[in-house]
Amino acid sequence: MNAHQNPTSTQGSAVTVIGLGPMGQAMTRTLLTAGHPVTVWNRTAGRADGVVAEGATRAATPGEAVEASDLVILSLTDYRAMYDILDGSTALLAGRTLVNLSSDTPDRTREAATWAAGHGAAFLTGGVMVPAPMVGTEAAHVYYSGPGEVMEHHRARLATLGTPRYLGEDPGLAQMMYQAQLAVFLSTLSALMHATAMLGTAGMKATEALPELLTFTDSIGAILRAGEETLGAALDAGEHPGDLSTVTMMGATSDHIVETSRSLGLDLALPLAVQAHYRRAIENGHGGDNWTRVIDSIREPRRPDAGRAGSTEPMIAAGDGAFTGPSQGPGGA
Repeated sequence: MNAHQNPTSTQGSAVTVIGLGPMGQAMTRTLLTAGHPVTVWNRTAGRADGVVAEGATRAATPGEAVEASDLVILSLTDYRAMYDILDGSTALLAGRTLVNLSSDTPDRTREAATWAAGHGAAFLTGGVMVPAPMVGTEAAHVYYSGPGEVMEHHRARLATLGTPRYLGEDPGLAQMMYQAQLAVFLSTLSALMHATAMLGTAGMKATEALPELLTFTDSIGAILRAGEETLGAALDAGEHPGDLSTVTMMGATSDHIVETSRSLGLDLALPLAVQAHYRRAIENGHGGDNWTRVIDSIREPRRPDAGRAGSTEPMIAAGDGAFTGPSQGPGGA
């Protein structure tokens, strides 16, 4: 039997959901609404009460949950939790498909795919790119990677949760995209809080500041989308034409943000991190290039001791005051 085939002929529309945090509960309700029989299991059994009252079947054990369906969706804290839960039920995995929608690293995702294959199961990695209340809506989409035929076999059921966006065979790809999206998301949230705190020192309430800040974030997205093809092509080609926002110009702005934040007594972790990217690019002689040149130092970070001989302090700690020109010390790329 191929790993993507149903263990029994009656399980073709059934789904098992293991992990009933807000996301797992939302997926269960969405699947139930679409008419799929859903079996659920959670380590804290009481979390299943609500979805069981709405029609889900509560499994007494992880093994019972696995046996109920050919498609087992996991929504857990991390991949370690999957092993903890399923290690006692590995004999039941053969012929089934595990779809792990938990967050972890791409390497751990690939290891999990190998582990699943060793027990005769197919494995898809997924990343849900909307909050729990939006699961199953038109705005919902989910990235997947893993065997293409497995994806196609289960596409209809998985599409219930959100539009599937299949990235390819490598099981680490969907996890990579998920982490990349969250890198943008979390950085933006921290930037919004930093900016709100900054304005708050001048007496502006968050109810006044956030609408202005969010309007600006919307405009950034619109500007980048308008030139995304050109921007992407230039990055792929390693080209950074400095005809608009240069590294030097953006670096000066980052200096001013650091100075302002310091004068207001705010935490400097985020502005110093941003400033460090521009300083590296200028130190490496790219001040006249487009701001996208900062990708070089992100791709090839400098060792903490590269700033000066014998130093063990990260270069980011040097972010005091405005940058006045390329480093005159021994530090290089």
